[in-house]
Amino acid sequence: MKTYVLRIVLEKDEDGWLAYCPPLVESGVATWGQTEEEAMKNIQEVAEMVLADMIECQDPIPEGPEVDVFVAPERKVAVNI
Repeated sequence: MKTYVLRIVLEKDEDGWLAYCPPLVESGVATWGQTEEEAMKNIQEVAEMVLADMIECQDPIPEGPEVDVFVAPERKVAVNI
Protein backbone atom coordinates (compact mmCIF):
# COMPACT_ATOMS: atom_id res chain seq x y z
CA MET A 1 0.00 0.00 0.00
CA LYS A 2 1.17 3.52 -0.83
CA THR A 3 0.23 6.92 0.51
CA TYR A 4 -0.66 9.67 -1.98
CA VAL A 5 -0.49 13.25 -0.74
CA LEU A 6 -2.18 15.68 -3.11
CA ARG A 7 -2.13 19.47 -3.08
CA ILE A 8 -5.73 20.63 -3.10
CA VAL A 9 -6.94 24.05 -4.20
CA LEU A 10 -10.02 25.50 -2.47
CA GLU A 11 -11.84 28.39 -4.09
CA LYS A 12 -14.94 30.17 -2.78
CA ASP A 13 -17.65 30.98 -5.31
CA GLU A 14 -21.24 32.13 -5.16
CA ASP A 15 -22.54 28.57 -4.59
CA GLY A 16 -20.05 27.37 -1.97
CA TRP A 17 -16.51 25.99 -2.21
CA LEU A 18 -14.76 24.38 -5.19
CA ALA A 19 -12.03 21.84 -4.38
CA TYR A 20 -9.65 20.26 -6.91
CA CYS A 21 -6.20 18.77 -7.40
CA PRO A 22 -4.64 20.66 -10.35
CA PRO A 23 -2.61 17.80 -11.89
CA LEU A 24 -5.53 15.36 -11.57
CA VAL A 25 -8.50 17.60 -12.38
CA GLU A 26 -8.74 16.15 -15.90
CA SER A 27 -8.97 12.70 -14.30
CA GLY A 28 -11.92 13.86 -12.21
CA VAL A 29 -10.33 14.91 -8.91
CA ALA A 30 -12.62 17.90 -8.45
CA THR A 31 -15.77 18.54 -6.43
CA TRP A 32 -17.48 21.16 -4.31
CA GLY A 33 -19.27 21.68 -1.02
CA GLN A 34 -21.52 24.20 0.72
CA THR A 35 -18.77 24.79 3.32
CA GLU A 36 -14.99 24.56 3.21
CA GLU A 37 -15.14 21.48 5.46
CA GLU A 38 -17.70 19.76 3.22
CA ALA A 39 -15.58 20.48 0.13
CA MET A 40 -12.52 18.95 1.83
CA LYS A 41 -14.49 15.85 2.86
CA ASN A 42 -15.83 15.49 -0.66
CA ILE A 43 -12.44 15.92 -2.36
CA GLN A 44 -10.99 13.23 -0.07
CA GLU A 45 -13.69 10.79 -1.20
CA VAL A 46 -13.34 11.71 -4.88
CA ALA A 47 -9.54 11.45 -4.78
CA GLU A 48 -9.72 7.99 -3.17
CA MET A 49 -12.18 6.74 -5.81
CA VAL A 50 -10.32 8.21 -8.79
CA LEU A 51 -6.87 7.05 -7.64
CA ALA A 52 -8.17 3.53 -6.89
CA ASP A 53 -9.69 3.39 -10.38
CA MET A 54 -6.47 4.68 -11.98
CA ILE A 55 -4.44 2.03 -10.15
CA GLU A 56 -6.89 -0.74 -11.09
CA CYS A 57 -6.81 0.34 -14.76
CA GLN A 58 -3.02 0.73 -14.56
CA ASP A 59 -3.28 4.36 -15.68
CA PRO A 60 -0.21 6.46 -14.89
CA ILE A 61 -0.54 8.78 -11.90
CA PRO A 62 1.56 11.93 -12.22
CA GLU A 63 3.78 12.31 -9.20
CA GLY A 64 6.55 14.45 -7.84
CA PRO A 65 7.05 17.88 -6.34
CA GLU A 66 6.67 19.53 -9.73
CA VAL A 67 3.01 18.37 -9.90
CA ASP A 68 2.23 18.46 -6.16
CA VAL A 69 1.51 14.74 -5.91
CA PHE A 70 3.77 13.03 -3.38
CA VAL A 71 3.89 9.25 -3.06
CA ALA A 72 5.26 7.36 -0.06
CA PRO A 73 5.82 3.60 -0.29
CA GLU A 74 4.15 3.07 3.09
CA ARG A 75 1.11 4.32 4.98
CA LYS A 76 1.36 7.78 6.46
CA VAL A 77 -0.98 10.20 8.17
CA ALA A 78 -1.49 13.75 6.94
CA VAL A 79 -2.48 16.35 9.51
CA ASN A 80 -3.83 19.72 8.38
CA ILE A 81 -3.72 22.53 10.93
